[in-house]
Amino acid sequence: MTSRSPEAQRLSDLARLRRVRDRIDREYAQPLDVEALARGANMSAGHLSRQFRQAYGESPYSYLMTRRIERAMALLRRGDLSVTEVCFAVGCSSLGTFSTRFTELVGVPPSTYRAEQARATAEMPPCISKQVTRPIRNREARVT
Repeated sequence: MTSRSPEAQRLSDLARLRRVRDRIDREYAQPLDVEALARGANMSAGHLSRQFRQAYGESPYSYLMTRRIERAMALLRRGDLSVTEVCFAVGCSSLGTFSTRFTELVGVPPSTYRAEQARATAEMPPCISKQVTRPIRNREARVT
């Protein structure tokens, strides 16, 4: 049996990490945790977390929460669901955790965002409003 070259192993790991990221993108509303994601990628949870952070600059949990908050922002802009309904629709099981993460990423609580953005993006096409309202993590924020 021949062992893989380091480059072949790295490419294999990157392919598995892409599958994990794609799964998070598809199943963000499902109950996902790092252990389940790691099992699906045939990796240990620690190895997945380290490799994911190295490849994408954030932990799998952080990436999952960003996807959930992005979807929550879209649902809140629609204006037909309560904050609690949005929380559960995007896969969060705790309204408190959802509100805290939302506020960290977006800068305002979900209820404030809903009121402000429903008016601000009312005439904007969805493809444009998605771009201009995408959450920006503190480390990505531009210095003014």
